[in-house]
Formats: sequence, C-alpha cells, structure tokens
Amino acid sequence: MRVKCRVAVQSCVLLQGMQLLILNGPNLNLLGKREPGIYGNESFESFFETLKLHYPKVEFAYYQSNVEGELINKLHETGFEYDGIILNAGGYTHTSVALADAVAAIKTPVIEVHISNIFAREEFRHVSLLSKHCIGIISGLGLKGYEMAVRYFTGQ
Repeated sequence: MRVKCRVAVQSCVLLQGMQLLILNGPNLNLLGKREPGIYGNESFESFFETLKLHYPKVEFAYYQSNVEGELINKLHETGFEYDGIILNAGGYTHTSVALADAVAAIKTPVIEVHISNIFAREEFRHVSLLSKHCIGIISGLGLKGYEMAVRYFTGQ
C-alpha cells in the first residue's frame, strides 16, 4: 500500500513498495574499468547489490544504455508511475535537448547524479541541460551520490 503526502516540495511515501529507478547513460556500463582515477574501481552492479541490501523496502529498478533514445523511452515508461528517478545521463547531460525534454515531460521527480565533480572537469561539462528540470543535483561524491539521492526520496 502506498501513501503519499505533500510537505512543502518534498513527497512523503511509505517506504514499503516505494519504486525508484536508477537510470545510467553512456559509458557507465564500464564503471570499475573505465578511468578508475575519476570513477573508482567498483562496478555499478556490485554497488547496486549493496544499495538494495541497505534499502530492502525500496523496489529498485536499474537500467543502463549507451543509446539516447532508449534512455528517453525508459523515462517515458516509468516517469508517470515511479516515486523517483535517479538519473546519471553521462555525456548526454551536456548535449541532449531531447533527454532534457523527456525529463521535463514526466511527472516523477528526478535527481541528477554525477560520480565526478562535473564543475572541476572540462568546461563543457559545467553545463547541464537537465538540471532545470530536476529537483536536485548531486555531483562529485562518487557512487555515494546515488545513495544520497535514495536517502532524499526515502526521507532519511
């Protein structure tokens, strides 16, 4: 049974049955292998299993694609039913008007997450086309950023 309420701008949802999607974009399938000095040594799959153990009452879904249209399709599919979406769009963050439009079009709140500090990297990474459509952004805290987004959605 889901119970929702509005308190200021934050949704409160009874944890049992809360549905969260973690949506990862291009090259994030290579976590643990790709540029470990920037992205760390842990695979996302390993991190995801640990995350599920820490939040057993949350129904997690995970999807990764290197294809822009597939990410948009997943937002359309889940963006009217799920309680929250944690989105790391990778390089599409800085280039995809279509992905930004998809985030703007859905009802489910989205938190934008970046493993690295995008503001401490190349200048083109300082611009996010997604941020204005998201309820928040977490950048530069490694995989811990995903957990921080989960904590926000669960009210912890």
